[in-house]
Amino acid sequence: MSQAARCYVEISRSQIAANYRAARDATAPGTGIMGVVKANAYGHGAVEVARVLCAEGARWLAVSSVEEGAALRRAGIDCRILVMAGVMRWEEQALRDCRLTPVAHSLDDLRRFDEIPGDGLEPLQVHLKIDTGMNRLGTRAGAAEIAEAVLALRHVRVEGLLSHFASAADFTSEQTDAQIRAFSGMWADLEKHGVRPALMHFASTNALAYPRREAWLSLVRPGHAIYGYVSPARGHAPPPVLAVKPALSWKTRIIAVKDVPAGSKIGYGGSFVAASPMRLAVLAAGYADGVPHRLSNKGKVIAGGRFAPIVGTVSMDLTTIDITHSPQLQPGGEVTLLGQEGDVALDAQGIARTAGTISYTVLCGISARVKRFYID
Repeated sequence: MSQAARCYVEISRSQIAANYRAARDATAPGTGIMGVVKANAYGHGAVEVARVLCAEGARWLAVSSVEEGAALRRAGIDCRILVMAGVMRWEEQALRDCRLTPVAHSLDDLRRFDEIPGDGLEPLQVHLKIDTGMNRLGTRAGAAEIAEAVLALRHVRVEGLLSHFASAADFTSEQTDAQIRAFSGMWADLEKHGVRPALMHFASTNALAYPRREAWLSLVRPGHAIYGYVSPARGHAPPPVLAVKPALSWKTRIIAVKDVPAGSKIGYGGSFVAASPMRLAVLAAGYADGVPHRLSNKGKVIAGGRFAPIVGTVSMDLTTIDITHSPQLQPGGEVTLLGQEGDVALDAQGIARTAGTISYTVLCGISARVKRFYID
């Protein structure tokens, strides 16, 4: 199939499954895995990834929006789906229609969800997020106020309590320990007021990989790890307990090859000047496909089994590379933007370091026009 694509990614179902099993095996017995498939599964394809995770026994998936959750339901995904990043008023009825579990970020959210029409038989299951110090989403109300709101609900059941770490891989900071204390204190105080959610969850990939075991509660929420990545730690971190491998490789085709003399200006603005005669290859991928613009004149790809530098400015649809040391390459040949050829490899973290960003943006930035192919 890939022979017909000018720019494409290959995603290994078996590697997604292996990464899920690695996360499952690294956690404490009795702790469930909620696979995070938001943002089109970090560019890997939410429906396909969800199918793999459900086949591996995942009982929970997490998405960002109602729209993402509804798309999984339309594709036949039947396991529990948590909507993590807010629900717009016009999306409220879809929560019940699509059997989605929303995260409430305020007591007003709880009251609003309590008014969604239902069949009067089954309460809407909701998870309540506590702001433990990230100061993004989540309620900052005290335990007594939360308990009063929860106990007044008629059509909603607060099934879960959660929070989110701001810097779980940073062992130079006390923030994570402070967040754990805040969450544990809220949990204990809510119990005193008669509120005892059945599920608790806090840890995502970094708090799993660099084991913050006190945050491994009913569930853990690996996202990045499912796709083969763990962020590098800062400070004196414990050894990681999670080993995963990238599931996605990204390739494109050579459109044209040309030889240019010394002194040639290459690309928009003539931002690169050839110091000597060079052989160039123009690739069928640019920033509209997800190649970071910041790789201009400093990134690299793998061409002919060796690194080839990006020269000139990354364009919308095209990128130019120096193949002087791989003169055998011809139009139509494949080049690896992310992945491995023999012993030479490029992963999203390495690309991100060069581009001055994070690996999440590299993966999520691979655009929809790049064809996805799934391999076993």
